[in-house]
Amino acid sequence: MRPIVGISCSMDEESLKLNMNYYQAVEEAGGLPILVPILKEQDNLYQLANLLDGMIFSGGVDIDPHHYNEEPHLGLGQITPERDELEITLCRILYEMKRPIFGICRGIQLINVALGGTLYQDIKTQLPKVLKHYQEAPAHSPTHEVSIEKDSLLFSIVKRESLRVNSFHHQAVKDVAAALRIVARAQDGVVEAVESNNDRFVLAVQWHPERMFKRHREHFELFRRFVEECAKKG
Repeated sequence: MRPIVGISCSMDEESLKLNMNYYQAVEEAGGLPILVPILKEQDNLYQLANLLDGMIFSGGVDIDPHHYNEEPHLGLGQITPERDELEITLCRILYEMKRPIFGICRGIQLINVALGGTLYQDIKTQLPKVLKHYQEAPAHSPTHEVSIEKDSLLFSIVKRESLRVNSFHHQAVKDVAAALRIVARAQDGVVEAVESNNDRFVLAVQWHPERMFKRHREHFELFRRFVEECAKKG
């Protein structure tokens, strides 16, 4: 039996949306992808969490800064309060259940906030001399390097200290949650990956490996290892 992997979705007032590369990567890695809708009842979230063997928190719009006790900065973009509430609650439930968690772009920010961290609401105006982190190159093209800590889970997966990545974000991890540690940064210091500092499998990256895995197979290894961890639940 394939492990069941939940994937969060972007949303508007009438629909949920997800780039198909997310579920294609999960399926190719050996998982059974399930798109997670917006659920409001707490009991339903616990039932869903019990069903899932692991969860991917996907990319999307900004996170409401009230979740980390800040007022909105001028550079804050679109937010979706219902999605924030669902994902923060679900992330905390899954973390306590020790389910594997994988975050991508918005996902790294969401996980950090859910576990007690904060964000830069707009790196262009809140950090000096940042690189271009919202590329205009094709989505699958790497545009800058990240440096990876050798003693990290991430290094054990990609087997390299430097990795070329794509980039589509204007927010980033600021104060890292106590349960996490920073394991990769861009050359301008922006946090590019975090992972659990305890026995839980929590890994999150600021780039979009789902848009790269077909052409740059080192990025597929992130999905393969995550799904491998999901399969251990039973």
